Amino acid sequence: MTDQSALILIVDDEPDMCWVLEHLLHNQGFATRKALSAQEALELMGQHQFSCAFLDAKLPDMDGLELARRILAIAPGTRIVMVSGYFYRDDVSIQEAISQGLIRSFISKPFLQEEILKALKA
Repeated sequence: MTDQSALILIVDDEPDMCWVLEHLLHNQGFATRKALSAQEALELMGQHQFSCAFLDAKLPDMDGLELARRILAIAPGTRIVMVSGYFYRDDVSIQEAISQGLIRSFISKPFLQEEILKALKA
């Protein structure tokens, strides 16, 4: 993705993680919206068109992979990046989600700034 005017959704139940991602992306010229729950994310999906969504794998009200399915049902072209301290890249469910096109990429927490930016450009 090279269009930095695109809107990016950040979904994480940890406010500090949202803050980190928001500031990283804003410093690169991206506009963002954040949600602290899956329900809030789905409400934002009804209000905005997002080019990309960074999703936490474990949210209090819904599994991140289920949220990815629901986001893609609403907006099939949304690039989904799973960000998790719970799963690993080689986890079977993550590999299946990538191979099925449910998520485009996976980033482990803690992450490097370059990993987030690379996921946007991939």
